Amino acid sequence: MINNKKVVVIMPAYNAEKTLEKTYNELYKDIVDEIILVDDNSSDKTKEVAKKLGITTIVHDKNKGYGGNQKTCYTAALKTNADIVIMVHPDYQYTPKLVPAMAAMIAFDEYDACIASRFIGKGALEGGMPFYKFIANKCLTWFQNILSKERLTEYHTGFRAFSKEVLETLPLKECSDDFIFDNEMLALIFYKGFTIGQISCPTKYFPDASSINFLRSCRYGFGVLSVSILYALAKLGLYKSKIFRKNGRSLDKNEDLPYFQN
Repeated sequence: MINNKKVVVIMPAYNAEKTLEKTYNELYKDIVDEIILVDDNSSDKTKEVAKKLGITTIVHDKNKGYGGNQKTCYTAALKTNADIVIMVHPDYQYTPKLVPAMAAMIAFDEYDACIASRFIGKGALEGGMPFYKFIANKCLTWFQNILSKERLTEYHTGFRAFSKEVLETLPLKECSDDFIFDNEMLALIFYKGFTIGQISCPTKYFPDASSINFLRSCRYGFGVLSVSILYALAKLGLYKSKIFRKNGRSLDKNEDLPYFQN
């Protein structure tokens, strides 16, 4: 808890058996009030490791995709009356040691959300980011900043923190169940007038860290371009796609979730 704000860490997991415990062990338990993991129908022993660690665990009976997993994560966090929700990938690609700093940026009302950027501080390439991903990330971020008139150093990090107000306001039910969910969420944060802070995060690429392949990366890239254009059109009042309409559906914390019994 920070500044009397309840901090909940959510972990969208898929085949994270080898890295989950290491990620869990680096979380500051005196800051984090609760940890929730959603296993997206893994084929390994992710849920068994989570059970051993005493993590509150939800198991999807079928794979719902990265965005679908996050929707369950955030719904579960809101059920606990969390004030701040931080997404930590259990593949250990992002260091959990930054959780207190990210939580503080929201707890003291400086920002509504916070992202950990791999493009502030130590170079992403030195940390092992593939060159094609480095170039794609830089180009897409430049394009997005132009259309959104914002100045984020990265839109594609998976290490993020949000206030309760952000999660309750955004129409996340309308967002994709695929990887583009992350990008739609940032676009909605700006569209709704919330603020995003940034913190430097070291880059870590290694065999057990999850990563999408080249073809899926290309599909994601085109999705990013589409979201950026739709955001610009919505801001100009020319066209509002599903996620930017006033009647978009937000998460329902009263929704029943299939809790795994620890």
